[in-house]
Amino acid sequence: MDGRNIVAGNYVNFETETFKAINPANGGELEGVFFKAGDTAVSDALAAASQAFQISREIPAAQRAAFLRAIASEITSLAPALTERAAAESGLPLGRLSGETGRTTSQLNMFADLVEEGSWVDAVIDTAMPDRVPLPRPDIRKMLVPLGPVVVFGASNFPLAFSVAGGDTASAFAAGCPVIVKAHPAHPGTSALVGQAILAAVKRTGMPEGIFSLLYDNGYSVGEQLVRHPETKAVTFTGSFKGGMALVKIAQEREVPIPVFAEMGSINPVVFLPEAIKERASDLAMKYAASITLGAGQFCTNPGLLLAVKNPALDFFISELSEAIKKVQPAVMLTPGICSNYKKLSEEALAAPGVTLLARSEGLPESGGYSSVPVFAKVSAADFIANPRLREEVFGPFSLLVIAEGQEELEKVVDTLGGQLTITVMAEPSELLAYRGFIYDLGAKAGRLILNGVPTGVEVCPAMQHGGPFPSTNDSRFTSVGTSAIYRFVRPLSWQDWPDELLPAELKSDNPSGIWRKVNNKWTKE
Repeated sequence: MDGRNIVAGNYVNFETETFKAINPANGGELEGVFFKAGDTAVSDALAAASQAFQISREIPAAQRAAFLRAIASEITSLAPALTERAAAESGLPLGRLSGETGRTTSQLNMFADLVEEGSWVDAVIDTAMPDRVPLPRPDIRKMLVPLGPVVVFGASNFPLAFSVAGGDTASAFAAGCPVIVKAHPAHPGTSALVGQAILAAVKRTGMPEGIFSLLYDNGYSVGEQLVRHPETKAVTFTGSFKGGMALVKIAQEREVPIPVFAEMGSINPVVFLPEAIKERASDLAMKYAASITLGAGQFCTNPGLLLAVKNPALDFFISELSEAIKKVQPAVMLTPGICSNYKKLSEEALAAPGVTLLARSEGLPESGGYSSVPVFAKVSAADFIANPRLREEVFGPFSLLVIAEGQEELEKVVDTLGGQLTITVMAEPSELLAYRGFIYDLGAKAGRLILNGVPTGVEVCPAMQHGGPFPSTNDSRFTSVGTSAIYRFVRPLSWQDWPDELLPAELKSDNPSGIWRKVNNKWTKE
């Protein structure tokens, strides 16, 4: 584990300021010294990335796919040491991190499959019509091409799957873009090990060295410099609303603005319709006690808001969920800052007018560490509507039940909500048609609409949409999970009247890549 910054395939040490990782389970410093990147490292990384882009955008799909598979292979070979270090830096259990390692390698292999197949470039060909009246039509061919160097901010809550070799990096590499990762300061050792794996994959597959750099900082200056740098062409971020919007603002203030794809949190409302509560109260309580407290509530899809209409069965549901929450043990949170913020925001929510505490974990947090205490509370719909602060995310194992007097008031509650990553509906089949219009309205506020499930647990597959209307993300047209994540790092480019030998392989007349293309408005591989 080398704590120096990685710039274009080399470990560099221009800096003298250092920091160490903290073990959130006991507050102690972990082994390893990490060097904060300075101006030279930032400028050199972007210069190398820009040079590498001249090569990477032309690299054949087979080589890009081999690169992605090599990263997955190298990560797998490091798995025991990697999960052990990630657990020490995050407080997450080894079982969870073993699963996250598998998700990380699966994402890399998924994008390798996508690149090898090739149809994702969305090739469209309209052949020339020289005899068209009144004017001839030129030969026009269009496909998606990479943007250029991408800056990826590692996330705190997924030290592997949303970090150095996570979905953002994998999809950017798949698109043909170089990547500069700003490592999250909470898990620099984990980042160093994954950076080592990517370096090995670069060498194994003959990729240009500037295609990857990894920079450290336990503050904000390096991130700001990376976003402001003129060679940066796109940015990804997973974290708080404040952090995400700060990066969006910086990117828009540049002489040449660039896209920032920021996932900024969500309260992920769950609507419990009356018949579902009546028929399945106990089962729903157990299911949601587990979802609310999963991973100490540190998932961006944590169900932080429960919505229901007052009915006789609701009291039993509240009782069951309260008892289940009391039995959940406090769990270590990712960082001291996250833990402190959770305590502050949950206490503020409980102190708000009309909010009543229903249950708090009866377990005792471990001394010396940074643990969260699960909390379940309720509030009337009227008080919720009157207090915008209650619609803000409390990142951790906190959930607020909003009780409406009837369907009309429930709809008013939903009207006050901003965009969400997910909205869940718990309903019996007989209720779905009766509430069809209401459910359709819910879809306008969500990136993923779930029926009779839990929002925690994001399947990595082509159909997944992990990104919703503002403020859950700043651009709801894109996803950070699934194969469609690649479209954040490309743009369409048309070629008009170019000879076949000078066209990209995907647009040549004989289709040497064998991909699906729309030719004269017909999908074909011919």
